[in-house]
Amino acid sequence: MSGEFNQLLDATIQHLQSLQARGAQFVPLEAETIRALNGGAVGSRTAGAPTSVPERTSTPPRRSAPAVSPTLPAASALNSQPSTLNSAKAAAIAELQARAMSCMKCASLAASRTQVVFGVGNIDAELMFVGEAPGADEDAQGEPFVGAAGMLLTKMIQAMGLARGDVYIGNILKCRPDMPAGSSGNRKPTPEEMQTCIPYLHEQIDLIKPKVLVAMGGTAMEGLLGKSGITKLRGHWHTYRGIPLMPTYHPAYLLRNQSNAEKRKVWEDLMAVMEKLNLPISEKQRGYFLRA
Repeated sequence: MSGEFNQLLDATIQHLQSLQARGAQFVPLEAETIRALNGGAVGSRTAGAPTSVPERTSTPPRRSAPAVSPTLPAASALNSQPSTLNSAKAAAIAELQARAMSCMKCASLAASRTQVVFGVGNIDAELMFVGEAPGADEDAQGEPFVGAAGMLLTKMIQAMGLARGDVYIGNILKCRPDMPAGSSGNRKPTPEEMQTCIPYLHEQIDLIKPKVLVAMGGTAMEGLLGKSGITKLRGHWHTYRGIPLMPTYHPAYLLRNQSNAEKRKVWEDLMAVMEKLNLPISEKQRGYFLRA
């Protein structure tokens, strides 16, 4: 238990420092969580699990965690910007994030990752985007969709009349798939990796309760519904955990295939999402990527 506590504390410190570097001032924490960070009792997560951490034997001095406050400001520090003050939801997501940060279920991924990429956005979002897994940029920054594909996704969201902070963005995998030594790029997650990690996404979806999900790319659809063939799947509504799901091409695909015809396909998918959410669509928006 002491080893698990130390791993969780290290991951928490790393995450807090990352949030602090991005300007966050507060993290919503319950009194029990603060006691746990100070080495006190840790609440049981499963039935029958110990409710306290055994007294630690002599170990080298540990670095101190950044100051935290149980205050929940309007913009919380859980990579989220809640539109309403919902401390219960924020606390539940905080607990889920803490578990994900210390996850060691995939030994090779845990050993090779820089940090866990939990998710980002509005925890009260009506719209949630789901990708496949973090890449090198995401692994370095601890946030999904921050590389070139992420910049394009942000532009797509803005074209819908929304801001990135209005939606929630997550991945099926919370860790970057490990790469062979000396190789570059990113590899596709295995079915086993997706099966192991997807319960975290399930909990995110159940807590956030979006009205619409958008699956970004074929691998995301394989992980969510076990279906392949994004060319045939995109543009058609599906249902996932009782929520309407629209599959579309991954932004990385549009970076490789920049024809207006392909961009138009994705835009039509997003307009269908906008209609589902009763978002206004201007004539200018309806004409995006159509030839004169």
